[in-house]
Amino acid sequence: MGLLNALRAVRCYLSPLSTSKSWLSTKASLLGDRNILLMGAPGAGKTTVGRIVAHRLGLPVIDVDDDVLEKSWKMPVAAKLAAVGGERFLEEEGDALCNFSASGCVVSLTGSNPLHTAAMKHIKESGLVIYLDVDREDIVQRLTRMKVKRIVGQETGTSMRDILHYRKQFYERWLDLRVLCGTGDTVEEVAEKVLKAMERYQNHASETFVSTRSDSVESKTLFSDVVVEGLATDGGLYVPKNGFPNIDAREWLRLVHMSYPERALILLEKCIHPLDVPASDLRTMIFKAYGSNFSSEAVAPVKHLIHNQYIQELFHGPTASFKDLALQLMPQLFAYCLPQMCNYLILVATSGDTGSAVLSGFSRLSGSDTHRTGVLVFFPEEGVSEIQKLQMMSFREGNARAVSVLSDFDFCQRSIKRMFGEGGLTGHLAVEYSTVLSTANSINWARLLPQVVYHSSAYLDLCRDGVIKFGEPIDVCIPSGNFGNAMSAVYAKQMGIPIRRIICASNHNRIITDFITTGEYDLRARPLALSHSPAIDILKSSNLERFIFHVSDGDGHLVKELFTRLDRQQHFQVPEPLLGRIQQEVLAGWCSEEDCLAAIQSVHTHTGYLMDTHTAVAKVVADRLQDASCPMVLCSTAHYGKFAPAVFKALQIQNIPEDPVEQLKKLGSTASRPGIHRDMMKCLEGSSRKEHTVCQAEYGALVEEVDNMIQSSFLKVM
Repeated sequence: MGLLNALRAVRCYLSPLSTSKSWLSTKASLLGDRNILLMGAPGAGKTTVGRIVAHRLGLPVIDVDDDVLEKSWKMPVAAKLAAVGGERFLEEEGDALCNFSASGCVVSLTGSNPLHTAAMKHIKESGLVIYLDVDREDIVQRLTRMKVKRIVGQETGTSMRDILHYRKQFYERWLDLRVLCGTGDTVEEVAEKVLKAMERYQNHASETFVSTRSDSVESKTLFSDVVVEGLATDGGLYVPKNGFPNIDAREWLRLVHMSYPERALILLEKCIHPLDVPASDLRTMIFKAYGSNFSSEAVAPVKHLIHNQYIQELFHGPTASFKDLALQLMPQLFAYCLPQMCNYLILVATSGDTGSAVLSGFSRLSGSDTHRTGVLVFFPEEGVSEIQKLQMMSFREGNARAVSVLSDFDFCQRSIKRMFGEGGLTGHLAVEYSTVLSTANSINWARLLPQVVYHSSAYLDLCRDGVIKFGEPIDVCIPSGNFGNAMSAVYAKQMGIPIRRIICASNHNRIITDFITTGEYDLRARPLALSHSPAIDILKSSNLERFIFHVSDGDGHLVKELFTRLDRQQHFQVPEPLLGRIQQEVLAGWCSEEDCLAAIQSVHTHTGYLMDTHTAVAKVVADRLQDASCPMVLCSTAHYGKFAPAVFKALQIQNIPEDPVEQLKKLGSTASRPGIHRDMMKCLEGSSRKEHTVCQAEYGALVEEVDNMIQSSFLKVM
């Protein structure tokens, strides 16, 4: 848009912005004398947006092209580019910006300013860089219509799409705030988003977390506190006070053709305040988390299974389970948020997959973080598969280890929660060893949050592949034990993903199914029964607390009452109206051991696809509850190789090798898809069957292991 048209747009657009007047009236305190620096590609609308924003805030506006470069050079930008060529142009443009000084202004940068490092370092010191992330095709169409001829790179014949693709890396490098512009957004709508982004930045203190057991609306607990503390001091779980941001359809459409890390970056930027984790640091963490350590470039690909059922493969991470999607990122967030001057011991209870995923994720930390952070995993000796046990035992070096317990997962999880709640223990560890306890189970918000991304990504993949159009519904069926996976689907729906039905699939322990069906949570005289799907052999589902808080509209008093009763009496019943709301949000069903194995065999026979036992549980329940009116996504939470003996039994294969490596090879030769998991094979080939620590089912014995871990890990480096 030319300057004349831009000014007309500004004059015509003075009042419709809905940003709160009370916030706008405090503009003087927003950034002090710092500038608001609008950055983006050529044709992103920086000039026009800058004028609208400056008008609303009552600030001076500077356009670098018109007010800095052309005045300095005393010639049009296009003429300068034609005279000196692209390379020399970038240098002279950068030099001009290095000599530029202003304060308290809205500054519209040029599309090529971010390509000059020294200039951007200089200008960034003066203010907040806001990136107008506009759809590439919108920009190409706009520039074609305007017949722009003053963009560096055009003179060499490079296509505009290639120029924009190349420049994006520089915009990502320098941004403080991203304004994601939906496909077809007008400059007025973009200006509105800029103002809202600034309002969010200013109101960091309002982006806090509350405990599920708190009925107080006041909270000063920020994201960084939540990540490190794990469990709230009153025994509840942290949730965002204001819920999740809702994303409109045009912004979701921007994500359809993005990679998984790109989707994760944009979604998590909206959920993590930039003053807690700056955008550039978050980007580094995400691209490290979802890189070459995943065996699929797609990270969490969606594959067609049969009819209108699709499988989202969540097992391509280094330990072959869905836990990797969170636990390759969570340790980086944890290390980033760590206060100085103390050590942290991460306590983890696992029913199989979480243990190796936590050990893998924390083992990838580098520098001083590895010396200040320890990991201790407790797992049931008889409640995990042999391959899961070998995976955990492969981590023997550094400040990380796994200990088995002669009990079940619930005992391990209950003991860890008890440790957090005992002031005498936590005080002793803090005073004697300068050590603070935290957790990496899904009770930790930083564990749960990244899981929202893959539920969103599954829907976007179906849109990209033409299975659905955005806005059309899908159903999701999730093997459910601790309810974290299902809860993250609820949150994805809250953000705007059109999930119609969230179906929780239980094995024969079926505690979740019984609760959703009846509203009664009853642990009395209910022993845990081991199954072929051990990762969901859980009777006390921690994240159910977050779900009840969600459906009760944040009634912390009710949640505290229910879960206190559960702790004391092993039972609670929700009120009838609340049960109705629960059943509107989720459905549930359960699967017998026989049906689980039969599903593995049937799907393999008809499609060649080999499911693990947990995915089979989801398949059985989905078949019973699906009405076939929309696509169904099955969450495949683990690779079949992790549960080889059960899969062999399902396929009725005789003469099973004793060696786990040979078991994987034999299963791999049987399945046409998916293939053998390379990292799991590598881990098992390098692991040894050394004896491991086995702990009695006594709380004091677990506390002793904690004490031993701290002394062996931290005292030697203090």
